[in-house]
Amino acid sequence: MGIMFIPIILGTAREGRQSEKVANFVLEVVKKAGHESLMVDARDYRLPATDNTGEPEPAKKLAEIVSKAEALIIVSPEYNHGYPGELKMLLDLLYEEYAGKKVGLCGVSMGPWGGARGLQALKLSLLAFSLIPVVQTVYFPNVTELFDASGGIKDPSYEKSIKGMLKALS
Repeated sequence: MGIMFIPIILGTAREGRQSEKVANFVLEVVKKAGHESLMVDARDYRLPATDNTGEPEPAKKLAEIVSKAEALIIVSPEYNHGYPGELKMLLDLLYEEYAGKKVGLCGVSMGPWGGARGLQALKLSLLAFSLIPVVQTVYFPNVTELFDASGGIKDPSYEKSIKGMLKALS
């Protein structure tokens, strides 16, 4: 596996979001594995409306990142058995740039399932974008218990899981 550019998409803009800890951890593991990466934060891609009146500036910025990427990783919390609307709006900014790219998924929840139901719904949209979700999904259940006060992960086995995902993305 050579050096790849793998952006991490943080799929929620909510205040107090616990998935930011997960995204920062994933970013750290990707860089530690020798890959290039950066955070694509849903907060930075909010749109005032969805009226399709031309290509918004956030779409141009995202297109540059996704076009350069060999693969993507999406970190998404589960909201009411689904994924965040702002993640859908971010993804909808592009289409052709996604075609044929592999995507790893990390689900986040405060409950015991780690966002599994939200990722199920997300996979349907990813397939419509011609993205290729890899099987090696990483779930972060009970997220408020997984990280210490400084944002460090308490369970070192998650690093191995992310490395398995990276192998699948190569």
